[in-house]
Amino acid sequence: MHFHFITLFPKAFDSYLGESILKRAIEDGKIKVSFYNPRDFAENKWRRVDRPPYGGGPGLVIEAEPVVKAIEAALKKAKKDAKIIYLSPSGKQFTNEYAARAVKKYKHVIIVCGRYEGIDARVKKVFKGDELSVGPFVLTGGELPAMIIADSISRQLPGVLGNLDSLEERRVSSADAYTRPEVFTYKKKSYRVPKILLSGHRAKIEEWKKGQPPR
Repeated sequence: MHFHFITLFPKAFDSYLGESILKRAIEDGKIKVSFYNPRDFAENKWRRVDRPPYGGGPGLVIEAEPVVKAIEAALKKAKKDAKIIYLSPSGKQFTNEYAARAVKKYKHVIIVCGRYEGIDARVKKVFKGDELSVGPFVLTGGELPAMIIADSISRQLPGVLGNLDSLEERRVSSADAYTRPEVFTYKKKSYRVPKILLSGHRAKIEEWKKGQPPR
């Protein structure tokens, strides 16, 4: 899977992609990442891409042309059809099901990160794509949602987690998990692992997990 991020702030991804599972997936060639900064496609010496909105209102809007050129560059690198995702608080809710479908259908995913008051709406008319949201809230930019989507899709890829049984959505899982020691003491109070988990009775353990609140 090759992720193409359209963003004004590519360095915002460094810490997340440079750690743990996603770092290893990149090093192993399971996933690839590329960045396209609309500023690099701006036709002015200041590399400015934001302007006041028509009709008035607060904030600035990112111009259409540099974003279109950035997407164009991503599509050229993909050399085939790619799924384009526009991030928006008003978009359709992103889900695990969407991530699983993306893995089966696409090798390239282009994620367009908005900023300020958004991106000129004409971009979505030039390049059709899915408008998605990661939750019922507003963030200052699309970089965090882009990382969430890339993470969710990546973990669906064979070999990224090492064991597909690690996918909670594919097995019986609960919100609570325990490990050694069997008894943990804090301020003279003891906290124990539920006895059922120590029983070795797999069927009863699975029933216990089903009765716990879902993750």
